[in-house]
Amino acid sequence: MSREGNGLELSVVNPAGIFGPILGPDSASSVDLIKRLMNGMPGAPRIYFGVVHVRDVADLHLRAMTHPAAKGERFIAVSGNAISMVDIARILRARLGTSARRVPRLQLPDWVVRLAAKRDASVRQVLQLLGVMSNATSDQAKRILGWLPRSNEDAIVDTAESLIRFGLLKS
Repeated sequence: MSREGNGLELSVVNPAGIFGPILGPDSASSVDLIKRLMNGMPGAPRIYFGVVHVRDVADLHLRAMTHPAAKGERFIAVSGNAISMVDIARILRARLGTSARRVPRLQLPDWVVRLAAKRDASVRQVLQLLGVMSNATSDQAKRILGWLPRSNEDAIVDTAESLIRFGLLKS
């Protein structure tokens, strides 16, 4: 008779939107969000994201694999409260100066986003997120594993700076 899991212990790490430096031109949707903002949009839709730095996700995975108290637990990897796209845009403009000259300053009304979605499939994908604020907490990871993530700002800025370094933004 075999034992389920064959003696393996499991813990789960569920990350929010993963931001931070990229390794090359292929990127995830969270990185594409920063790329779109940096390349210029008419405005930011009223959507919100949980943010976590990619290096903090790796750190949390290591802690969950090696800490005995992690067995059977689920950890949410998120740096803080959800942040709006317009706030992400403000962070980029404040921290990157002229490199963020194309970043929008305005939040788009929902009706404008819905209208744009009729013509643009990529905009259609965000319709279900309009105005939805879902906050999660990483308190369990902090309490059990001593995990201390970087700020939302650092994760966002590190993403943009790596896009600049790789030359992946409009000139």
